[in-house]
Amino acid sequence: QVQLVESGGGLVQPGGSLRLSCAASGFIFSSYYMSWYRQAPGKERELVARITNGGGNTNYADSVKGRFTISRDNAKNTVYLQMTSLEPEDTAVYYCYARLPRVGGRMDYWGKGTLVTVSS
Repeated sequence: QVQLVESGGGLVQPGGSLRLSCAASGFIFSSYYMSWYRQAPGKERELVARITNGGGNTNYADSVKGRFTISRDNAKNTVYLQMTSLEPEDTAVYYCYARLPRVGGRMDYWGKGTLVTVSS
């Protein structure tokens, strides 16, 4: 079955960096776009970054442009989120996401999330 497993979260000081990873299994990873979302306490889940199946195109939320970079390694079935110049406002649970086909339509798949805390 489809699994998305995030790792790499933790506590970091403002201005610091972290790299999140999402290991995918159960589907043909190289055929599908992948995304990172985040949800801060008391806020709705929001899209952070998306990458096309081949990795050639990416898009980002305005709040992270220039600071975060999404990438993927299709040989390793893994998508990454490199986060730099972290701010307290980046504190959130970060989720890996894929929308995959199923009989009759599509289905959304989410990982369990990894917590990023930016604090001094």
